[in-house]
Amino acid sequence: MLRNGVGGLKVAIQGELGSNSHMATVEMLGNQNDLEIVACTVSAQVLAKVVVGEVDAAALPIENSLHGSVAEHYDLLLELPVRIERESLLRIRHNVIAMPGVKLEEVRRVMSHPVALSQCRRYLAAHPELEVIPFYDTAGSVKHLMQAGLRDTAGIAPELAARVYGAKVLVAGVEDHTENYTRFHLLRKECGSGDVGVGANPGDANKMSLAFAVEHRPGTLVAALERLANAGVNLTKIESRPVPGSPWEYVFYVDIRFDSSAMVETALIALRGHCRMVKVLGRYRAA
Repeated sequence: MLRNGVGGLKVAIQGELGSNSHMATVEMLGNQNDLEIVACTVSAQVLAKVVVGEVDAAALPIENSLHGSVAEHYDLLLELPVRIERESLLRIRHNVIAMPGVKLEEVRRVMSHPVALSQCRRYLAAHPELEVIPFYDTAGSVKHLMQAGLRDTAGIAPELAARVYGAKVLVAGVEDHTENYTRFHLLRKECGSGDVGVGANPGDANKMSLAFAVEHRPGTLVAALERLANAGVNLTKIESRPVPGSPWEYVFYVDIRFDSSAMVETALIALRGHCRMVKVLGRYRAA
């Protein structure tokens, strides 16, 4: 279900306007006039809005090149009836942002999302005089300090957050590594095969994400991976997550690249003949 022409396209994100998720959404869908970003506090709320139809889609980060995978989002992908429609890679640049007129030497504390803080360890270690405060969102930290008038506090956030809330960048590019990227997924509700996607072209797909579980016996995971290899697909990522209520058992999440739909269908048939559970999380064009 799309709202184009009937109120525009609504996309939910975790975080506030001006966040990296906001920028990733614009990158995937374009900065169109009828694009409405719906800010949410937590990721479960984001996908709940997709499932009940309050929004057309959601944009969530799945993996960062420095911090690693977002485990919660893998769990939500398996649990909920949503489908990955596309992905994007966003270059992440963190900035120290404060109220206009505030000088760097006036700042006594910095706040941001814990993941962002973990990506700026070198800068923070070089400034032990700064009190570090975890916050629910990068852009949210800038929104908060502007609304509260905190002249002794800075946020660590994208430059877009400074523009959205009228703040000022004091120090640009404080992330530990310049090669800092986050992979985002655009997600929509999983409906019938005839459902129209959010601007996606299924025939253009060359990547698939899926989850599977195998019997808890020696060699079952190796056998599953061998079936993928024999089908000719290229395994580009594997992630494991624990099965709730079954200690030391895991669901495996994999990304594969393929050259043809026939190749990926062969892989799925082989997996389904071996695994006790297989769920396709989405087929889409690799970023």
